[in-house]
Formats: sequence, structure tokens, C-alpha cells
Amino acid sequence: MKKDFYEILGIDKSASAEQIKKAYRKKAIAYHPDKNPGDKEAEEKFKLAAEAYEILSDPNKKAKYDQYGHQAFDGGGYGGGGHMNMDDIFSQFGDIFGGFSGGGGFSGGFGGGGGQRRVKGSNLRIKVKMTLEEIAKGVEKKVKVKRKIQAAGVSYKTCSTCNGQGQVMRVTNTILGRMQSAATCPTCGGSGQILDKKPADADAQGMTTHDETVPIKIPAGVVDGMQLKVSGKGNDAPGSNSLSGDLIVVIEEVEHEFLKREGENLHLDLYISFAEAALGTAKDIDAVNGKVRIKLEEGIQSGKILRLKSKGIPNINGYGSGDLLVHINVWTPKTLNKEQRQFFENALTDDNFLPHPEKTDKSFFEKVKDMFS
Repeated sequence: MKKDFYEILGIDKSASAEQIKKAYRKKAIAYHPDKNPGDKEAEEKFKLAAEAYEILSDPNKKAKYDQYGHQAFDGGGYGGGGHMNMDDIFSQFGDIFGGFSGGGGFSGGFGGGGGQRRVKGSNLRIKVKMTLEEIAKGVEKKVKVKRKIQAAGVSYKTCSTCNGQGQVMRVTNTILGRMQSAATCPTCGGSGQILDKKPADADAQGMTTHDETVPIKIPAGVVDGMQLKVSGKGNDAPGSNSLSGDLIVVIEEVEHEFLKREGENLHLDLYISFAEAALGTAKDIDAVNGKVRIKLEEGIQSGKILRLKSKGIPNINGYGSGDLLVHINVWTPKTLNKEQRQFFENALTDDNFLPHPEKTDKSFFEKVKDMFS
């Protein structure tokens, strides 16, 4: 079972952005590979801390994690033991460690250590439409994407501008003296390499466009707008030591013809006739996991809500399923023939047809309250 991100950083859910950053810095310094050479356990904790910080430092990702847990980001390569590699961490969060150990910094891209970094390709973003039935069960979708990949036969050589370091040093004269700073190499873009040999079908960076079918496992209970990440299925980046970007999958929920979703609960308007309401009947209704037969007792009233336990949408964290709420509506005929009209005219003075609500009959507001409780 995946460890809670708040527990990894040693904070609670009310922690501020500054407290989250401070907690991550403390953990990452403690478990950094430079301080724990050869210690695989420390390296794993270092990666998990970075993974936790990646989510909790982003307000949108944090909100989704607070609501849905780890499964808000599951889907092809995320989670489970630290999905980030060292180069991801160095390139994304290196600024947090400035000034450590008296300003010397860490190696591998942190602080002032510098050095060649691995360039990551751009992410791709697609929308995947899902029906309520698919959301209720979870599915594997296969999507076709156009990716930029390194062309066959392309080769790269060391950048002469930065000598393969990916950075160039700049010296600036100030009133305080000469100041030295590092900047990304303008020639190679930080990869430390430039194009050497380029096939005829490749672009200026040695890339070609490739159609690829990517399988995506989508868990049950996803919501409209949720994003899943498939690592390494975005665009490639130039260079022999580069990383591929990611494929970001955005869930688009298709509106159901009859069922309306409210979180994990589903709502259905069921219309019945006067005769069915008076005599009672059985109805087959379509739920997301198949047909369900319900029994309507004699004298059922319009506005009655029947709750079918666990016939809604599964909780994305595996905590059971929501309910299906069936709203009873007694249909009033708009036209009557002579015999039908005579029947209802006689019923106007029949005491049995006059409204006699009982104390146990709930008001509209009480029904709404029960529905949301």
C-alpha cells in the first residue's frame, strides 16, 4: 500500500505552502545520495519525499490528492516506490537546496554543483471520453498518439560551447566585485550535446513524428476533468542522454441518457402511472452495473425516493460504492376519454381519493436533507 504523502513529509493536511517546502527540504537533505552514498533505502526515501512534494506543492494536485488519494494520479507508471528519477528531481527542485553546506550545494544539479543535466521532452495531452458504465467498472483504453521520437540513425556529439556541461559560466562586474553565475547553454539547451548526423527524414533536432498506440489503465471511480499520467509516452528530447516527456490523459465524462451523477451517487427519475402507483408494481431499471428489479408498494406517492445501496459509482480509493437514488414521479395523463373523465369526476367526492398525508410522510425539504445525508 502506498504511503501517505503527508506522512512521508511529516506534516498534516493543514500545513501551509512554506511548511510543506520546509519539510521537504529537511527530508531531502537528510536522505540526499551525497550524504548517503550507496544507501538504497535512503535513495528511495529521497525519491518518495520528492514525489510527495511534487503533489503537495501544487494547489491543484494537492486538492485532488486530498479528495481522491493516490488514485487521483494513477494510470500507467505513476506511484509505487517513487516514480521520479534523480534527473527529474534535480531539474525540478534544485533551487530549494541553495546555500546548503555553506553555499557549496549538492552535486548532480543541486545548488552550486552544476554539471550536465538530462533534458526532458515536452508532454502530450489528450482527452479520453468515458461512459458511466466504464467509470463504474474501470477500463483499459488504447489511444493513438503522435509522438516526436529520435530518428533512426541520428547521432549527437558534445557541445563545443559548454564542453558537454549544459551550462555556461558568466562573469559580471558589479560594485561588489566580479560575480560569477551559471546559465543554461544557449547552443544545446542544457543537454550538453548537439546534432552530429541527421537522417534525411528528420527535423532540425533529429526528430521524426511517430504514430503509437498507448494502453491506459483507468481505475473505477474517476471524475470529469481528472488527469492521469503515462510516464515516458510524450515527446522525446534531443541528445543521447535525454528523457521522454509524459502523456497526460484528461478524463471527459459522457453524460448518461437517464442517470445523473452526484459524486459517487447516481440519480434516476422513474415515472409511473396512476394505476401503477395505486396498485403497486415491479420495475426493471438500468443501473451502471446491469438491470435491477425494484418493487413499488401499493399507494406509493410521487416524490418518494428509493435508495439502492452500493448501486452507484465506486469510490476511487476503494472505499465501497455510492448509491442509486430512484425518484418516483406519478405521471398525470394530459388527455382523458369519456369513461376516464367520468371515473375521475366521481373520484372528486370519494374520500379515498382525497389527500390524507400521514405524520410519517416526509416533506420535500426533509427528503432533500435525507438525500444528501
